[in-house]
Amino acid sequence: MRTANIIDHFGSMPDPREDNRRHKLIEILFIVICAAVCGAEKWADIEAFGKAKESWLRKYLELPHGIPSHDTFARVFAKLDPQALNERFSQWVQALYEQCAGEIISIDGKTARRSHDAANDRSALHMVSAWASKAGLTLAQRRVDEKSNEITAIPELLEVLEFSGCVVTIDAMGTQKSIAKRIIDGEGEYVLALKGNHPTLEDEVELYFADELTRDTERESDKNEDSENEIDYYKSVDTGHGRVEVRECWASGDIEWLPGKQEWKGLRSICAVRSKRIIGERESEEVRYFISSLPPVADTVGRAVRAHWGIENSLHWVLDMAFREDECRKRKDNSAENFAVLRHLTLNLLKREKTCKRSIAGKRLLAGWDERYMEKVLFGP
Repeated sequence: MRTANIIDHFGSMPDPREDNRRHKLIEILFIVICAAVCGAEKWADIEAFGKAKESWLRKYLELPHGIPSHDTFARVFAKLDPQALNERFSQWVQALYEQCAGEIISIDGKTARRSHDAANDRSALHMVSAWASKAGLTLAQRRVDEKSNEITAIPELLEVLEFSGCVVTIDAMGTQKSIAKRIIDGEGEYVLALKGNHPTLEDEVELYFADELTRDTERESDKNEDSENEIDYYKSVDTGHGRVEVRECWASGDIEWLPGKQEWKGLRSICAVRSKRIIGERESEEVRYFISSLPPVADTVGRAVRAHWGIENSLHWVLDMAFREDECRKRKDNSAENFAVLRHLTLNLLKREKTCKRSIAGKRLLAGWDERYMEKVLFGP
């Protein structure tokens, strides 16, 4: 993991203020980022953080007029251009992370539930993010337009991502022929979910795997990497904390019969994944179907599917539990979107810091207590 200086990358942000610029924009941004790392969410808390840490902040900032007021922080973030902030975020991540072939990039959306503004008839903020599973970093994110859906945001994400040699996984909303083509044209591979978005295709794939899913078998995982016509099978069992999770994957390259096959660029396999969870006497089971440009190797496809589910635990769950994103009430103008980008940036900083083995919440506390540790989070070891 490489280092990337926040001040250098965000220092070129266009200032939305036309006059009354008592405080430099980069100083406002830097203080908010530092405060967010330590757990501050409200503008008044961010101002209090700045005043408490003013002497330390002066190591990096001039602060000719001291710490901005909470009203200044709120006004600036309401006016700040989200597109410009997103661009700097993507550039910063690219400088931070040297992407490697074989990375699994999961694209999925999340709603900040309390960000809706009923008075101004604005729905809650919904962001689509690209998550690098192995690195544990958010690579980019885009807001979904209120009158649209994730289908419009995903192509925008793909335009700013470098995914050559990587596997891109997307949930059912993003299973579109144009998106599959964009991934292949970018020299990537895809695993796309089927769930109601293409009912005929899903029904055909479900019917194809029906016998395999109902067959009572304890066979070992098959490795038919050289076969394009047989069903490859892989099974894994994980136990821990009183829970048993059984995952099975079937993959087949026998797709010449598949209706509309030629319309999906690069399509090489169809897949079925069954997940069973046992907790005490309770048992739940889910079966999902996928199309993929990967060869029909069940282990490979299964790992990509599991990595996609990981975005819920490694990104969305952390944003809710450690950052309380669903409770955030920032609504004015661009505030919700800009602070959402800031949360992703903050999480990336904390994920990148590997010397401390505490949880994300624990790291945030430590950064607030120990300025030397805060510097590790901000600037690397």
